[in-house]
Amino acid sequence: MPTGALTGYADVAQVVLYAFFLFFFGLVFYLRREDRREGYPLEDEAVGLRHSINPFLIPTAKAFHLAGGETTYAPQAMQGRQDIETGIPARKVEPWPGAPYERTDGSLAAGVGPGSYVIRHDVTDKTWEGEDRMAPLRIAKNFVVHEQGPNPIGMTVFGSDNAVAGVVADLWVDRGESLVRYYEIELATGGRRLMPSVFCRAGGFTKTVKSEALLASQFSDIPSTRNPDTVTFLEEERIMCYFGAGTLYATPQRAEPLI
Repeated sequence: MPTGALTGYADVAQVVLYAFFLFFFGLVFYLRREDRREGYPLEDEAVGLRHSINPFLIPTAKAFHLAGGETTYAPQAMQGRQDIETGIPARKVEPWPGAPYERTDGSLAAGVGPGSYVIRHDVTDKTWEGEDRMAPLRIAKNFVVHEQGPNPIGMTVFGSDNAVAGVVADLWVDRGESLVRYYEIELATGGRRLMPSVFCRAGGFTKTVKSEALLASQFSDIPSTRNPDTVTFLEEERIMCYFGAGTLYATPQRAEPLI
C-alpha cells in the first residue's frame, strides 16, 4: 500500500477530512443549540400553540448567579414556571405571522407596542461600592447641579397639551455614569412620580420642563416605586415603557397614519 494508507480504501488524509467534517457539524449543531437559550420562539405565532420541549434541540437550563444574589436560568422555558404575564389586552390585526397587535383597552400601562416591557428582577442596580446606582440628590450628597447650567428643581412641568402636570421636586442621578436619569415630579394632583430625562426637555430661559410623550392628566398613572428613595430594574422598565407607550397612544391621533 502507498505511504499514509490505512487500508486499501482509506488513508490518513481521508480520515482527517472526515474528522474535520464531524467536528464542524458538531460545532454548528452546538452553536445553533446554544442560540435557543434566549429569544427562541417556543410558541407558534400563527396558531398560538406552545411547542413541546425537545431535549435534543433545546439545551438544558443553565443557572446564572447575578451580582445581586439572584439566580436566573436560560432558557427560561426549562424553569417550570411562567415569567411572562398573561392576559395582555391586545389582539392581532391579521392572522398571519408577523402581523401587528393593537390594544383592546386605553391604558398606557397595558404593555403593548412601544409600551411593552420585560419582566426584570425587582431589585435595585448597584455600584461597585454596593450603593444603589439610581438615587435622588437628597440621598446622593456627592452630586450637585452645575452652577452654570439650569437647575430643573422647582421648574413647572408641562405635558404635551401644555397643561401643568406638576413641579420638579428632585433629580435622580446615575452614580455609575454621573448624569441625571430621572426627574422626580410633585404632581398637581398629589403624590410623586419619576419622569425619565430622555422624555423631557428643560428650558433654561422659560424655567419649565416639558414632556411631549404624555398629556398632563396621564402623569398620575405613571408606575410608582415601592420605595420613595430607590427604583428597581422592573420599576425602571415599566416607567420607561409607560412613556414609550405615550409616544404612540397618548392621543388617538398619534396612532393614525400621517397621510
